[in-house]
Amino acid sequence: MEYEAVIGMEVHVQLLTKSKMFCSCSAETFGAEPNTLVCPVCLGMPGTLPVINRKAVEYTIMTGLALNCQIAEFAKFDRKNYFYPDLPKGYQISQYDLPLCFNGWLDIEVDGQIRRIRIRRVHLEEDTAKLFHFGDYTLIDFNRAGVPLMEIVSEPDIRSPEEARQYLIKLRTILRYLGVSTADMEKGAMRCEANVSLRPKGSSELGTRVEIKNINSFRFVKQALEYEIERQKRLLEQGKKVEQITVGWDEEKGTTVIQRTKEYAHDYRYFPEPDLPPLVISREWVERIKASLPELPDAKSERFQSQYGLSPSEARTITVEKEAADFFEACVSLYPNPRKLFHWITGEIFRLLGETGSTFDSLKFSPESFIKLINLVDKGTINQNTAKSILREMFSTGEDPEKIVEKKGLALIADEAALIKVIEEVLEANPDALERYLGGKESTFGFFMGQVMKATGGRADPNLASKLLREKLAQLKNR
Repeated sequence: MEYEAVIGMEVHVQLLTKSKMFCSCSAETFGAEPNTLVCPVCLGMPGTLPVINRKAVEYTIMTGLALNCQIAEFAKFDRKNYFYPDLPKGYQISQYDLPLCFNGWLDIEVDGQIRRIRIRRVHLEEDTAKLFHFGDYTLIDFNRAGVPLMEIVSEPDIRSPEEARQYLIKLRTILRYLGVSTADMEKGAMRCEANVSLRPKGSSELGTRVEIKNINSFRFVKQALEYEIERQKRLLEQGKKVEQITVGWDEEKGTTVIQRTKEYAHDYRYFPEPDLPPLVISREWVERIKASLPELPDAKSERFQSQYGLSPSEARTITVEKEAADFFEACVSLYPNPRKLFHWITGEIFRLLGETGSTFDSLKFSPESFIKLINLVDKGTINQNTAKSILREMFSTGEDPEKIVEKKGLALIADEAALIKVIEEVLEANPDALERYLGGKESTFGFFMGQVMKATGGRADPNLASKLLREKLAQLKNR
């Protein structure tokens, strides 16, 4: 029997607010000393009262609008009750039946096909503390407890691990464009859980789902789903049942590992949070937030195609990261050849960023400095290979390209007398190759050009050197 995967994603996103969700403690907790950014409210001390972070609500509404959601006119917070060491109050303040945003969608492209993934809800809650396991004991850092956490829940519309990966990449891009989160998975600012089940192809009924918890990279999401789909397929083919469980992904073993049997919603004993008033969202407030939205990735991609002549795939490549798109557009305002700039940026700069694990916002050189480098190539001051090595130095030091050329003497040699002297030395040093050329083997010309470039450290003006070499060889041939 042929089976079809049915996948839904739950994505938790830490919001970029200055303070936590319900208190004034700093929300910038990454790298801070353990248990230094805490107070009686986020530690769940008796008698404390939470206060709603308005900016977190706005960021959630922004995200809902960007994901084509309906925005609730009335929402409320609920208590989600469960007991675990990372939950200081013994419950989490979350949203259950009345979330801020609902009924949205996000389009992704896989293998040239557009797939629409429906968004069930976007709601707001508080993050938990962080556990550190050391052999037989566990330590707890409560700094993260109470950080605003947005949860984005998709419908089970995803049909393959690759679709899941593309969905997460697109979602991260939107979050970064909005500026509501760094969405950095390595730092825990974006964490995802996948619910996956199998059903006979063509069936409309859902199978028993398995939840894969806290996967921290796009690659691992794909690997975990691929493994779990195969595991469930083997069980079904053997006539066995798939149990509803929660599993974790073991990166080293490349397998899922059972953590617990799955809880149901009623296990959490949700009830309205008595210490917080309901949220009444005015249409005027929503419209103000909507008017503040930046240009989003799909719109920017379409504009780059029409305005700069990029192909759809090129436009998507340069707009995946907002910083890359901004750098490209700043360069285009200084240089009238968008396609040439696209190839330089996505080729050379992307390569340097990939080698070092850096991002565009950490570049040490400006668009103005980069365009100076391109102009040096256009003017014939340096060749393209030299420009690439200069760019690498700019990437490391941020130094001006013109100063690097001057300091290292990298300008092309365009002095005819100097080049003729080098050509004569090359021909004299290679009498056998010269004899073959004069005997009719003109392909030897390429060898001579290579020797001239080698002798000048790649600095000979290639056009001028080629012209002078041909003239010299013609003279020798006509003797």
